[in-house]
Amino acid sequence: MQGGTSRSRWACAARLMAAVASLALAWPQPAAAERIRIMVGGIEKQIYLPATLAERLGYFKEQGLDVGLLTEPSGVNAEDELLAGSVQGVVGFYDHTIDLQAKGKLVQSVVQFGQAPGEVELVATRLAGELRSPADFKGRTLGITGFGSSTHFLTQYLAMTHGVKAADMTLRAVGSGATFAAALRQGQIDAGMTTEPTVSQLLASGEARVLVDLRTPASAEKLLGGVYPAACLYLTTAWVNTHRAEVQKLVNALVKTMRYIGSHSAEDIAAQMPAAFLVGGRAQYVQALQRDKAMFTPDGRMPDGGPQTVLKVMSLVARGVRGKTIDLSKTFSSEFVAAAP
Repeated sequence: MQGGTSRSRWACAARLMAAVASLALAWPQPAAAERIRIMVGGIEKQIYLPATLAERLGYFKEQGLDVGLLTEPSGVNAEDELLAGSVQGVVGFYDHTIDLQAKGKLVQSVVQFGQAPGEVELVATRLAGELRSPADFKGRTLGITGFGSSTHFLTQYLAMTHGVKAADMTLRAVGSGATFAAALRQGQIDAGMTTEPTVSQLLASGEARVLVDLRTPASAEKLLGGVYPAACLYLTTAWVNTHRAEVQKLVNALVKTMRYIGSHSAEDIAAQMPAAFLVGGRAQYVQALQRDKAMFTPDGRMPDGGPQTVLKVMSLVARGVRGKTIDLSKTFSSEFVAAAP
């Protein structure tokens, strides 16, 4: 009898375990986080480092997000990916929100990285004696990342405010990073607009000289007429309206990143970057970042008066914007930054 009782107990236990397993399978499991793809207009550029820094520090995962960062060397191409629905967001320049509204498409910055462009107009050393300011752009070939890009807009603005018409110069799309450096080195362009770490690389090699420096808020105010919000995360307004929880989590992670940048040294930040980003070596990267950290906002907020400065620039150089009524309140949102912990 004892053996039969034992077998009966084992049978009951087995049935109980099977029932528990069946319930576990039937119980609703937490849904996996939707993958959010963000296109960065040149992921290695220092102006866009908050995106990679947030990923490397684990801030996206901390918010329960699955974020994939992609890269595209030209901001205008990144914008196209967003409009095509291939990505959910773009890390690029705020000016695209104005340009797109003029074309009937609503996108908005939800967290602001930069309060200065972080761009530099470099001139080939062989021509430094002839090209001393944007007033000398006439008859020259100038490099930009792409047509319709922020470097395109800014180059035109510098030329026009120094008396040079668009028809009097040649613009050539040469991308950024290695392709920009090659174009300058090979004489395809006489001068061009690019960012760190490419700037320091070309200065250190002696191949270029600084013609116009837009890496700090002070220089932006002097040359562009005011504080100039540049790098940001922008999303389509439609996606913002239907994914408010996800947007808030993205902003939470990026606001925390901006505060990390403000409270840590350039060396600490560089230590978090992939080795491939440290073009020219760690010391050169750190030196450039230490000098230019002021271009980053302290907390992701849109700087006061910034949108008006960008609209002024765009109204002069962007044919599609000129004469259009732009509702700046629809080009950025402060709501999510204000709600970030």
